[in-house]
Amino acid sequence: MAQRPPSAAVLVLHGGRETGTEPPPPGLLNLPGTRMRPFVRAVGRAARASGGNVLVTQVRYGHRGWNGDRANPFHDAVAALDALREEAGDELPVVLLGHSMGARAALRAAGHPLVRGVVGLAPWCPPGDPVTQLAGREIVLVHSNRDRMTSPQATQSLTARARRAGARTCMVTVRGGDHAMIRRASAWHRLTTRLVTGLLGSGSLPGPVAEALALPPTAEATEGTLDLDLDLGLDPGPDPGRFRARTRA
Repeated sequence: MAQRPPSAAVLVLHGGRETGTEPPPPGLLNLPGTRMRPFVRAVGRAARASGGNVLVTQVRYGHRGWNGDRANPFHDAVAALDALREEAGDELPVVLLGHSMGARAALRAAGHPLVRGVVGLAPWCPPGDPVTQLAGREIVLVHSNRDRMTSPQATQSLTARARRAGARTCMVTVRGGDHAMIRRASAWHRLTTRLVTGLLGSGSLPGPVAEALALPPTAEATEGTLDLDLDLGLDPGPDPGRFRARTRA
């Protein structure tokens, strides 16, 4: 019997390198991809607890690196979105969940008609990257204040630029975390699950995040920046919402 199309989807984009034209290694040897598996499981559990048919899947890359103007993972993300559109139609709500280079690809691909929002973890946000494609989307970026691989200051700047361009944006700072999201891992997982299910509409966003997303375009970058501990606290777990998930490796 044919499997019915999903009612919503989460596309997960792992990190990579600034340059690298070779394909990622397979399976567990692809450490950036392996790093995102706990997030896939956490989002999947939250969606399964509710009763819809959410697809949670990692985007496959053809190359390990961004590779300058080639922007390879961006094109991989768009191809995955186009395939979903072909499978499930134009009304499928999609949230993109990306880490580091994958967050950069998610932000660049957010102009696709299916995309409702983006959750970016330790995102790579070069100052010259475009933001006009984010208009009308909800963007939540999460960054450690101790990240030495990508810049939390650049992330904060992008949230303000994107808000001025018509996006609804918020940044959450994880004090004491790291780029690999190993320190305070459970907090990263719980917060990310709340954010993804909230943006999909299958759960409730944390109140301060919803308030930050509602800020006017003229708001300062600091107004839309929250502290995980001081502003959000650490609740017992995510709101599981109303969808059921199926995952693809």
